[in-house]
Amino acid sequence: MKPNLLRAAIAALMLLAGGNAAEAHIVAARLGDFYMGVVHPLTDLGDVVLWTATGVLAGTLGGAKGRWLIPVFPLGLLAGLLLGQMLGAVSTQLADAAMMLALGMLLAAAAQVPTVLLCAMAFVVAMIRGAANGADLAPETDRVLFAAGLACVGYAAITLTMALTAAFRRTTADSPTSWRAIAVRALGGWIAAIGLMMGSLALAS
Repeated sequence: MKPNLLRAAIAALMLLAGGNAAEAHIVAARLGDFYMGVVHPLTDLGDVVLWTATGVLAGTLGGAKGRWLIPVFPLGLLAGLLLGQMLGAVSTQLADAAMMLALGMLLAAAAQVPTVLLCAMAFVVAMIRGAANGADLAPETDRVLFAAGLACVGYAAITLTMALTAAFRRTTADSPTSWRAIAVRALGGWIAAIGLMMGSLALAS
């Protein structure tokens, strides 16, 4: 009886081990590049700062203007990803710094940006960062899955940042001297300072 139980236990362990290995292989082969597209931009300072600045700026301008970024931003990422693959490895440090400085100054000044200009700036930011992400891809990376992951995380990030900013501001009628408005303007100042420092480092190198 005991040998039979031992054989059954060994067989069960082998089946479980085989199943786990097969599942891991399927995930790595089919969805690994999708997850890489989701995670990759979240590990880069340029992506984090610029995406946050764009979403916060849109959130301060209200839903009527900000909602246009929901389709515009992911489309810009995809266009930039394609551009990055065509151009190869290119440095986006100066472009990143310039956009950080511009977005930060607009936030610090509490500027009322027109919808067309907001969409244009968001598309340029997305293109720059999409190109930077595309330049880092290995030859064996599945471009379609990576692009899908990048577009999904871009959509989620810009939408959540706008929603959180709008909730923080509470209403579009907040006084320019309210502590919430001052906090957003202070954040803009920090973003502009980061852009200035990055630009200086890029020019010095």
